[in-house]
Amino acid sequence: MSTILVFGASGVIGEFLLPRLVARGERVLAVSRTAAARAHAAEKVEWLRGDLCAAMPALPQADIVLSLGPLDAFAAWFARATPAQVRRVVAISSMSAESKRDSVDAAERELSARLRAAETLLMQSARERGAECTVLRPTLIYGTGRDRSLAPIARFARRWRVLPVPYGASGLRQPVHAADLAAACLAASTSESTSGKVYQVGGGERLRFDALLARIAAGPPRLAWPLPLPLMLVRAGARLLRGRVSAGALARLTEPLIADNTAAARDFGYAPRAFRAQDVLGSTDSTGAD
Repeated sequence: MSTILVFGASGVIGEFLLPRLVARGERVLAVSRTAAARAHAAEKVEWLRGDLCAAMPALPQADIVLSLGPLDAFAAWFARATPAQVRRVVAISSMSAESKRDSVDAAERELSARLRAAETLLMQSARERGAECTVLRPTLIYGTGRDRSLAPIARFARRWRVLPVPYGASGLRQPVHAADLAAACLAASTSESTSGKVYQVGGGERLRFDALLARIAAGPPRLAWPLPLPLMLVRAGARLLRGRVSAGALARLTEPLIADNTAAARDFGYAPRAFRAQDVLGSTDSTGAD
């Protein structure tokens, strides 16, 4: 039985990861800024309250460390306070590390640079401590109704019963279910082929952005009627909101934001599901099974 330390355990990936770890009989230490919010994970998980940007409790020895929250905070903490005997580290980053590198929005370029710097720091710190390290860069995460990308769109559609769809928003998107990322974390942590590598991990289906919005509206269950609007009109309206929609987000409506899953499939058997609109506002699937 391994001792596994999980940071960001109360987040969207942790909701699916903790039950998997418990089912395997692992000793699970979950670190989060808030107490356990999910009853199904709370009973057999040892919860520790801590903030990587502030006060952290004394941590016991752990074999594997999984980071599901902000990578920059975790990488900085790991560099200065690595728990003893850690042999494997798997951390979630973001495809924004690459997709926003050349954004027209300065804040997005800064985010990209911060993510890449955190990845580099984490890899270097792991090498210095003799630990194997793997970084996963997911695309749009969904599956719990708590993400900040697709879930707000679905809630808007459910409330107003109409969802504006920018006709001509041809940029491809590849939403990835949080349960598939939980499975990826476990698989990567046990594969000898993943050490020292950064992997793109997207969902099992690529959709145009306008088609993705239409799928969310149509459900199941049907949330709203799609309202096709010319892309030029959408961009003009967004500019009137003065900061509510970033210039970078507008520019990416016709740009692909996708992942190449080939390396992840080869090295640790990554096989994500196709997009499921019924899961955007929350899934009852805690095991990752279809």
